Amino acid sequence: MSYIQTSTFLRRVLVLDAVGCAGLGVLLVAFGNGLSGVLGLPVELLQQASVVLLPFALVLALLSTRARLPRAAVWAVIVANAIWAIDSIVLLFTGWVQPSLLGHLFVAGQAAFVAVAVELEYIGLRKSPAATPLHA
Repeated sequence: MSYIQTSTFLRRVLVLDAVGCAGLGVLLVAFGNGLSGVLGLPVELLQQASVVLLPFALVLALLSTRARLPRAAVWAVIVANAIWAIDSIVLLFTGWVQPSLLGHLFVAGQAAFVAVAVELEYIGLRKSPAATPLHA
């Protein structure tokens, strides 16, 4: 397995991503019912999003504390975030939900935040040099 020495930049981006996921997850848990009406998004969708966001935030926070990471772990984060951003935008065009204007802005805004995180995590991965193998 290929490891990297986690760059400070990558660690900071992972923390930023963790804080964003945790913040949105807590917001959806605490105010999902009220937000549902304002955003025009089903409360079940908001609840399911929080169920994904909160554990993902915990994983990101844990990864951000590591001096060495498997390259595959960082790629998994990048891919998961890319899927989230793409799915968020696709959601707006499927007709499955009928969000209000504020709902459109909310979904597009969080998708944009995640897309920026994807780019920054990729840059952080590239800034992280290969780690020397640990000897047993």
